[in-house]
Parts: sequence; C-alpha cells; structure tokens
Amino acid sequence: MAGDTYNGPTGGQHGDHNTQHNHFHHTPSARAAWPHQVGVIPPRAECFQNRAEATRLRQALAGGGTAVVGQPQAAPVGGVLAGMGGVGKTQLAADYARTAWSASEVDVLVWITASDSTAVTSGYGQAGIEVLGADPAAPEAAARQFLAWLEPKNESKSCRWLVVLDDIGDPSALNGWWPPSSPYGRTLATTRRRDAALFGVGRRRIEVGEFTAVEAADYLTEALAVHGRTEPPDDITALAHDLGCLPLALSQAAAYMIDSGTRCAAYRILLADRTRARTLADLSPDVLPDGQRHTMAAAWSLSIDYADRLRPAGLARPMLQLAAFLDPNNIPISVLASQPALDYLTACRTADRGLEASADQVVSTDDAGGALRALHRLSLLQTPATDISAEKVSGSGGSVQSHQIIQHATRDALTPDQSQQTAHAAADALLAVWPDVERDTALSAVLRANTTALLSTAQNELLQPDAHEVLFAAGQSLGNSGQIAAAHDFFTQLHHLTTQHLGPDHPDTLTTRNNLAAWRGAVGDATGAATALGELLHDQLRILGPDHPETLTTRNNLAHWRGQAGDATGAATALEELLNDRLRILGPDHPHTLTTRGNLAYCRGEAGDATGAATAFEELLNDRLRILGPDHPNTLTTRHNLAHLRGEAGDATGAATAYEELLNDRLRILGPDHPHTLATRHNLAAWRGAVGDATGAATAFEELLHDQLRILGPDHPHTLTTRNNLAHWRGQAGDATGAATAYEELLSDLLRVLGPDHPDTFTTRSSLAYWRGSAETG
Repeated sequence: MAGDTYNGPTGGQHGDHNTQHNHFHHTPSARAAWPHQVGVIPPRAECFQNRAEATRLRQALAGGGTAVVGQPQAAPVGGVLAGMGGVGKTQLAADYARTAWSASEVDVLVWITASDSTAVTSGYGQAGIEVLGADPAAPEAAARQFLAWLEPKNESKSCRWLVVLDDIGDPSALNGWWPPSSPYGRTLATTRRRDAALFGVGRRRIEVGEFTAVEAADYLTEALAVHGRTEPPDDITALAHDLGCLPLALSQAAAYMIDSGTRCAAYRILLADRTRARTLADLSPDVLPDGQRHTMAAAWSLSIDYADRLRPAGLARPMLQLAAFLDPNNIPISVLASQPALDYLTACRTADRGLEASADQVVSTDDAGGALRALHRLSLLQTPATDISAEKVSGSGGSVQSHQIIQHATRDALTPDQSQQTAHAAADALLAVWPDVERDTALSAVLRANTTALLSTAQNELLQPDAHEVLFAAGQSLGNSGQIAAAHDFFTQLHHLTTQHLGPDHPDTLTTRNNLAAWRGAVGDATGAATALGELLHDQLRILGPDHPETLTTRNNLAHWRGQAGDATGAATALEELLNDRLRILGPDHPHTLTTRGNLAYCRGEAGDATGAATAFEELLNDRLRILGPDHPNTLTTRHNLAHLRGEAGDATGAATAYEELLNDRLRILGPDHPHTLATRHNLAAWRGAVGDATGAATAFEELLHDQLRILGPDHPHTLTTRNNLAHWRGQAGDATGAATAYEELLSDLLRVLGPDHPDTFTTRSSLAYWRGSAETG
C-alpha cells in the first residue's frame, strides 16, 4: 500500500488541522557610510568649457536652496538650470556636482535622471535603500522615507546633501517629490521646460544659452586639436556661427569631421546644401561623443511631441514647422498669426485628425498664441514673454526667435509635399503683413530678412510652379528703401534662379529681367538699362504679344530710360505711342495709363517744354485725386513733379511752397525715413536756395545729409548728390574755402564709387575748380 496522500477536500468530516503561518521579517540593509553617492554622474565632456553659468550656479547654491538651469529670457527671474535641448545643462550640473563632491562639500549626493515620475520615484527609492537601509521590496515607501529624511532636524550631526534632478521632462512628475528646503541641503534641477510650476518659492532660476562665439570657437579648436587636426581660425568661427554656437551641434560636428576627415569649410558646404536633400542625421557621427543619447536630428523630438499635446492640441508642431523657414533671429508674431498662417495651421490640424474643415476646427489668433506659448514652454521658441498678448498676436508688435539647428531638424522631418506647403504658407504670411506703403522701415527690414531666410531654405519650393510674389516684393522693398545696389544684386540673383528653375521664356523670368533693368538704370547705367529693356521687349513681343500688360510695362520703362540716357525727344515719342495703346487696351482711368501720362509729361519737361509739362501734370493730378485719392503714393509723386516743373518754369517761390506742403503729407503718410520723404526734403532745400536763402539751403542740406548717411549709407547716389549740393550752397552762402574742401573730399569718393569717366565726376571736378578759384580771389 502506498503512503498516505492528500487528494483534496471531500464531503466527509475532517479533523482539526494545525496550519503553519510563515512570517518573513525584512532584515534592514546596512546603511551606507558617508560620504555616499547614489546614481551616476555623467562623464565630463571632452574639451569641457568653463562658462559664466557655472559661476552663477555656484553663487545661487552657495547658501543652500534650489537652482533650475534655464533658457535666456529678456527679464531673467532668479535661480531652477532650464533651457533648450543641447545647450549643455547636464554638463553644467555634472560639473557642479563633481566639484562639490571632490571638495567634500556634501555628505550624500543623489543624481536622478528625472525624465518621468517613475524615474523620480525609482531614484529616490534607491537613495532610501542605500542611505537609510529601506526595504528594497517597497521602492515608493523607500522614496518617501528618503524624502522625509532630507527634512532638517535637530540632530548632533546634520547631513549635507545635494540632489540633482536632471532633465525634468514633465513638471507634474515632481508633484510631491521636490526635496525640502534645508540649510544643509541643495537641489539642482535641469529642464527644457518653462512652466511656472518649476519655479516656486526658493527655486532660483539660472539661464543657460548657447556658447558665446569665443567659447564655441575655443571648443571646436580644442576638440579638433585633440585628434591632431588644425583648421583656419576664420573657418572655425564661421562654422560655429552656422551651428548657432550650440554645444550639442558643435560636439557632433567635430566628431563627424574627425571620423570622416572632413574639413571645416567642406562641412559648412554640406550643412548649407539643400540641393542633395542632406539632413542633420547625415552630418552626425556614427558614434555619438561624450555619452550623448541623441543626434542633432532627434534631440528635440520628445519636446516637440509634448508641446504638440499642450493646449491647443495639434498646433505646436505645424507652428514650429512654419517658423523653421523664417529668420531665426526675428520672426514677427504678426506673420505667424496672419490669415495665411492660420489657414495653414487649420489645414494641418484637420489633416492630422482626418477631419473635414469646419467652423469648430478653424484656428484663431488666440490658438496661434497658444501654440507659440506651448513652444515657448518647451524652449523650442523664444518669445517676448510667457504671456503673448492678443495685441501682439494680431498686430505688428513682438517677435520670436528659433535656433537655426532646431529649424534645420524640423525642416528635415518634412516630406517634399509638406515642405512645399509650409514654404508657400510662410511666403504668403510674409506678403499678408507687408504694407503697401512701407512707412515702418524697421518692419520692412525684418520682412526682407525673413524673405532672405526663406529663399535660402526653400529655393526650389519658392520657384515652383512659379516664382512666388514675395520674392519680387523683397527686391522692390530693398530698392525703395534706398538700397539701390542691393536691389540690383537681388534681381541679378533672382534672374539666375528663374532662368534655372523656370526657363528663359517663363513670364516670371521676363518680369525679373524688367526689374533688373530698372535697378541697373537706378545705379547709374541708364544706357545699359535701355539696352536691356530693348532686348526684353523683343522677347516679350514674341512670347506674350504686343497687347500684354507686361509688354506695355516694358515699353513704358524703355522710354523712361531712353530719356534718362539723353534722348528726351525719342522717349516722348515712344510714350505718346504707348499712351494711345494703353488708352485703347486699359482705358483712361487705369493706373498704368496714368503712369504713362506722368512719364510723358516728365519727358516733355526734360525736352524743354516746362510750361506744357506743368499743365499736363496739373491735369494728371486732378485725375489721380479723383481715381486714387490724395494719399496714394502716385498722387504724391505727381505733386512732387508738378512742384519741380513750377520751379523750372520760373516760379521758384511757388515750387518751394508746394514742396513744403508735400513734405508735411509725406511725413504723415510715409514717415521721416522713406526715400521719397528724403527726396522731398532735398528738393525743398534746393528751391529755398533758389529763392535766395543760401544759408537756409545749406543748413537743410546738412541736416538731410546726416539722415541719408544713417539711412542710405555714404556711397548711395542720393547721399553723394546731397554732398554736392551742400558744398554748392556753402559756397553761395559765402564760404568758398569750405565749398572747395567739401568738393575735394567728394571728388575722392566719386572717383572710388563711380570712376573717373562718370558725368557726376566731371561735374564735381568743374565745381571744385570754380570754388578753388573763388577762394583764392575772394
């Protein structure tokens, strides 16, 4: 018979059972002796740079407390290390911790990678287990036990502790887990976030930005030298600038160059080359340096994901994509909240959610402001303040900044179709806020800078299927601001691009040739401008036909520059023929018809018929007042020309009075720095002199010269003309010696800028001889 077996309960009666209860009692672990370190401090980066932030950090924590390392702000708030990913926050924290440990300033050092609540609890729990001998089977209880132990107590020997919370990803993960304030303890946090919850009482904020230009160049030089590499200092400085002095980008670029044998100059070309669709991932080393976990391409992906989940959900990513094509240093908020930008954000939101566009999905200016705030909170954009007012979002004030490497990484993540859509949305947004009358010269300069950035990053996109209108707006704005040579250079480049991308016979290529010829004439080559326009007219007649508006515009411009080149009679004849055609095709009230009438009147005056020209301008002025209104730029131009012809017809006093009235209106409408306002001041000063006030004319020209030097620069043709007239009226006011000296200085500059054979150079030589003679005989 087999031994007794237990087969489970039966229906029979059972006797009493004696059950054994096993109790497992935790045997406390041995407490670690001080000094003791919990967690691993990241290794020191190769070629670590001592930075001003390290000194500020030590000062902030000198008396205990909390410091959070952060991104620079216009008005820093005191002490938590926070900032954009890649600026070196962890390295600064590690340097501080390592220094404090080596100097025996702390008894217990705890390093926690605080990416989420689980990591925070685990880090504190491990500290409780090691420092307090807490139960390893209950990590959360161990964590709370350790946190309670950090509270200051009346003990004979107090522990000096340092807790580092590195890379806080979600501020809510620290709810209930911040170390207590203690005279014996210090807390150091690093984060990319800007949330108010991070910067409570006792948490002093320290701002961390990119390397300075000197620090960045020193880092690259040292990193390459360690591997026996030397590079020209200018190339080092230029590459540091291209990488935005971002420590992460600098270290990975150095590693790539060392591994691949690439020179600095070649790396810069690769970084800027968009024709071969190179991405930041292609320019990162196979093995990342300094124990880094993310390439440049991926360093901000988690931040972007989190920002996109913040309210208003789904808008932060497309807003960052829009900003990625614009000027990293100064993107007007009004551009990012313009109607084209809102339409783009709406399209992205509905596409991501798989919805049809509907009223409740339409993005508002408040939503745009919310998206900017979300990006600001994650240090992906720098905004004027954490609170972006509705006035700044919907108006013209305020701007944001975006680091160029974040922009590069953001563009790299787009598909070709997304890149095309986003680049065109950015261009449309710029056009939407570009004023018809550029009274605010600072805003115009910012819009041009953003267009330049857009063209450099989205050349193919802006030239398909046609050349985007914003390109022509930027070029005209350059010239209208007085930067004539820059406008000529801009349209030279644009002509090359339109020919390359669209072909020589595309209408936009022809339009670019028209603009290029106009600015060629403006820089002083009237004959060359007329020749170029004659060749263009031949092509437009073949491609567009004789009645096309662009063909008519070229005929108008050709006649103008023929007149400027000295053939006033031929120009007048050509304009008479053109006027007949424009009256037939466009009608008498079309703006282009009115422009032709103005040019014809001007040519009549140049041909010697000042009275007939003045009559024609009076008639034109009446029509422009009726059709365009009194404040239209073309109406003001007509008044300008009419005032000039009054003077030429012998009414110097009437001319001066008309210019004075016009100046008041141009100051009101265009502002004091607009080139047309400056031109009116110039002519008013000249006619003041003509009526006998030589001293007043000289004073006015001197004041004008000061402004032209500031706005146009010393070599601008208008600046040089003002110097000529100032010298003349100084002489007329009795200072022949001063006039001769001024003409001598002017001649030297004209020889340098225009050359010895330019008509203005000949005129100045003659004037110099005259006033030298007057000074000697006077």
